[in-house]
Amino acid sequence: MRLSRKAFMKTLSVSVVSAPLLSSSFPESNKVDVAPVMGDKLGLASYSLRSFSLDDVIDTMKRLGLKHVALKSMHMPLDSSDEEIRQIAEKVRSSGLDLYGAGVIYMKTADEVANAFRYARAAGISTIIGVPNHELLPQVNDLVRETDIKVAIHNHGPGDELYPSPESILMKVKDLDKRVGVCLDIGHAVRIGLDPGQEAKRCGDRLYDMHFKDVNVAAPEGGSLEMGRGVIDLPAFLKTLSKIKYQGVMGLEYEKDGKDPFLGLAESVGYCRGLFSCQG
Repeated sequence: MRLSRKAFMKTLSVSVVSAPLLSSSFPESNKVDVAPVMGDKLGLASYSLRSFSLDDVIDTMKRLGLKHVALKSMHMPLDSSDEEIRQIAEKVRSSGLDLYGAGVIYMKTADEVANAFRYARAAGISTIIGVPNHELLPQVNDLVRETDIKVAIHNHGPGDELYPSPESILMKVKDLDKRVGVCLDIGHAVRIGLDPGQEAKRCGDRLYDMHFKDVNVAAPEGGSLEMGRGVIDLPAFLKTLSKIKYQGVMGLEYEKDGKDPFLGLAESVGYCRGLFSCQG
């Protein structure tokens, strides 16, 4: 049985429609410590704030009480020098955030694979969220073993020729090092007609990261919207994650309203907070 939004909205500990959220600055009193409620798993894919600066990403995350972040290349450019990458990583971490990953990083050549691992090492991150071409997987495997950096391959749903589904990833990596696994994008899974809970089970101990979102229709044309407003049974999905003892980050990826995402992102965080509270 699906849990309605009304059933837990009163448990939210932060207003998601407050006026300060619509501005570029937030009073200090609006900061919220979400970690105890969220089980310290909710994070952010910085692509959600792709039209904004790294400073905006840091500020928004702190004000929403989010800790874990995976940076996209507009916030930590792939062609940066090692020193530039270290400075960016230090800026993020000195703000109290956990820079655990980066991506999605596309790897279409051997040089791009090598650069992705150079970039990850310079940033001190534990997980590359990536899309390596199939023929490059042996090189990826060798570098995973050399660096102890995980690669979580991202499923992109209908129309994607490389990795449309988690199963398509698992078939390619089954004989590789166990540190080569999956970043499960639950929105793309639903768009291709899959149950995200079943896909999480399928991934098992190769599930290293997640793009946590909602979509408006379970079809190829489905698009992102605020968490809880779409068709994904998020309460059931969370129960599955609990059963499989998922230990990774749940990277909230809010793709709607790219030029003005703050209200929708805050609503989504508030929904997740209430949902986690009810699950607990």
